[in-house]
Amino acid sequence: MGAAYFYHLTQRPMDATLPILLEKARGAGWRVVVRGTNADRMMWLDEKLWLQGDESFLAHGVSGGPHDALQPILLTTEVELPNAATCIMSIDGAVVSAQEVKDAERVCILFDGHDMDAVQYARTQWKDLTDAGCAAQYWSEESGNWQKKAEKEEG
Repeated sequence: MGAAYFYHLTQRPMDATLPILLEKARGAGWRVVVRGTNADRMMWLDEKLWLQGDESFLAHGVSGGPHDALQPILLTTEVELPNAATCIMSIDGAVVSAQEVKDAERVCILFDGHDMDAVQYARTQWKDLTDAGCAAQYWSEESGNWQKKAEKEEG
């Protein structure tokens, strides 16, 4: 059974933090879906990931292509997991269900700490997921380094 990891972004933007988490997920051998809410934003993210440089190559694709099932990292706005992802990364308030948290190795929920609507939505997600029995951790980078600030065990 997996867990939801909430990442409260205050020092670095999502497009700087996401590649770090993707590298860690791929290093663990996980296939990843990055789920967003806006197709144009996912295309922008696609370009950003290709421009990371030679030291940080992250093979990925945008959903809707002929090889979605083969992608180690798939960017999508859809709920389906065509690449059999074991890790889901939610950005921009994309929905994640309690069942997905329970079925996945890990779910990462990244939210902008400077956007009060995003913070409030993340609080709602935390409550909904933990009330449904999901394990969850809250990580903050306010001090400049990532620190675990809260944890809720499953059950």
